[in-house]
Amino acid sequence: MSSKSRYRVPASRHRVGEEIKRSRFITTLAYTPTVEEARAFVAEMKAEFASASHNCWAYLVGAPAGASQIGYSDDGEPHGTAGRPMFTVLQHCGLGDISAVVTRYFGGIKLGKGGLVKAYSGGVQYALESLATVEYVPTVDLVVVIDYTSVTPVQRMLPEFEASIIDETYAADVTYRIRLPEEQAEPFEVALIGLTNGMALIDSI
Repeated sequence: MSSKSRYRVPASRHRVGEEIKRSRFITTLAYTPTVEEARAFVAEMKAEFASASHNCWAYLVGAPAGASQIGYSDDGEPHGTAGRPMFTVLQHCGLGDISAVVTRYFGGIKLGKGGLVKAYSGGVQYALESLATVEYVPTVDLVVVIDYTSVTPVQRMLPEFEASIIDETYAADVTYRIRLPEEQAEPFEVALIGLTNGMALIDSI
């Protein structure tokens, strides 16, 4: 089952490099699901490449179509020649929760504004071509209390909703902590109430 709440994200950090008119461009991509992680990644790259001429960056946090937080910087390059073009590439790449830093070591030949735009946006595109991705699935945890007669039927229905038991307690009743995709929570609750004739207790965390 697919849903708009699922989207592709970088599987791991990824780096490529290229030389353009003697300038060395190094592009690093990372999975950054929060603004704090995006900013920390940028700071880490600036520290790693402290001797570089520029460390231009862009990030988007959230789903590709509706990123909740964005940011970009030219880091000293002429206005509009680096950060914004990099962000535009990220915006249209179909991935979410992604940051890019393009590091430049100046080689003595000026590229001009058009050349810079092409170099910085092209660096991100080049890195994206070989980037491994995974699907991000937002999940929720539910606490479910059922009687012992419902244990087997409930366990059998879990795969249908991509649900898994991450904690269980057996006492007078059975208490499960169940993790499942956010989009499956409501259908799961409806099915569970039907299966237990309304006797199941369900609470979200």
